[in-house]
Amino acid sequence: MISIPLSFFGGIGGASARGILIKGSSYLEMLAKTDRVVFDKTGTLTRGTFSVTAVRPAQPELSGQALLQLAAAAERFSDHPVSQSLRRAAGQLPETLVTTDARELAGHGVTAQVGGRAVAAGNAKLMAALGLTAPAVDEIGTVVHVAADGAYLGYIVISDEPKSGAREAIARLRADGVRVVMLTGDRKRTADAVAEELGIAEVHSELLPEDKVTQVERLLGEKGSGECLAFVGDGINDAPVLSRADIGIAMGAMGSDAAIEAADVVLMDDDPMKISLAMRISRKTMRLVWQNIVFALAVKAVCLVLGALGIANMWVAIFADVGVMVLCVLNAARALDTKRL
Repeated sequence: MISIPLSFFGGIGGASARGILIKGSSYLEMLAKTDRVVFDKTGTLTRGTFSVTAVRPAQPELSGQALLQLAAAAERFSDHPVSQSLRRAAGQLPETLVTTDARELAGHGVTAQVGGRAVAAGNAKLMAALGLTAPAVDEIGTVVHVAADGAYLGYIVISDEPKSGAREAIARLRADGVRVVMLTGDRKRTADAVAEELGIAEVHSELLPEDKVTQVERLLGEKGSGECLAFVGDGINDAPVLSRADIGIAMGAMGSDAAIEAADVVLMDDDPMKISLAMRISRKTMRLVWQNIVFALAVKAVCLVLGALGIANMWVAIFADVGVMVLCVLNAARALDTKRL
């Protein structure tokens, strides 16, 4: 029956008009069954535009600006938001800080040759891998530890802010009966502070990219039959998790190409409120689909009975065929209306 695919087309079209790209009718149907949404933090629930809030050299002879420039030089070729914030804060780098052999270690940081020195900038796990002990940091924010030639030089604190509307988006999802989980590679203290601000009860921190896959696998194992799990992310490291989840949702404005390619749904303006809207559009679309199916079958069943009793004539048969199709198509067109959702 033509009204069924038209209902899905209407739902996908209505979502597109609101800045939500859904890559197929099957994903629209799964959105209606989604009962848990897992969020990455940086760039998804937060703005992803970091700013340096503290620079703490560990050696008296090393100035804060010198430490910042060394870290920025090591992060010169990285597209990560943390790296970009370091470069912005450091400004113009001295010509002597030439960067070569730069390597980005997913979930850890970067290593590079900077001005002839072996420099590493990243989290405490990177320092531990280099055999160095990073101090415990009580300040809230993302901490970038810096080392050079096997010596620990200090750390830099970078802060990010939640997106406007992120708390409301979480509240709306929870009001719809959706379980919300946050996964992040950030320190527990920072992750807990963001989760508390946004109203998220379940948060898992200090995760590597493969740890996020493990967490999603665990949550997938907990869901019941007919239920779906959605993962929301934006970075290149999120691509494996986006592919593994039942529904992968990517941020389209600032998200990486890998994340957008791997996702099933793309939010073109990075607004987390659109996640709840997409789910409501999908539920409305599925209601229209079932309305059309039940209405068409009911009318045809009645006409068959009337025909068997000798009561129905040709005009009743025409209505059961063409008339029902026209009414179902008009009903399917209601999927395009998403203004009141």
